[in-house]
Amino acid sequence: MPTLNRTIARALVAGLCTLGLPIPAAQAELVATDRVETARQAPLSPRELLGSLFDRADVRAALERQGVSADDAKARVDALSDDEVEQVAARFDSLPAAGSGIETALVIGFLVFVTLLITDILGFTKGFSFTRPAK
Repeated sequence: MPTLNRTIARALVAGLCTLGLPIPAAQAELVATDRVETARQAPLSPRELLGSLFDRADVRAALERQGVSADDAKARVDALSDDEVEQVAARFDSLPAAGSGIETALVIGFLVFVTLLITDILGFTKGFSFTRPAK
């Protein structure tokens, strides 16, 4: 299998050489005043923020899975007092946007497993009993 090792070595050399190529830097330029959007959007009030959530398809689907229609939920939000709406909106704004991180841990674990499996098949390591080295 010397040709396999040479092929892998050539691929690594080519990959490392392309990583060293200079990448052009981002160009900054002045923007004319007429091209700048001057109308800034006003922030939504807490009641409008909660009301706009029910327009999203994923929120509607999640509500239906729980047995609540979006119209009923909107009516419940409209029935809340201003203080309660502000508390719910503040809690909503403080929630993390990316989820719990379990997906990231699973992806990293899968990448580590695949890396160890490849090095085990190539004969660099001996971590798994179900593989045989390619040599």
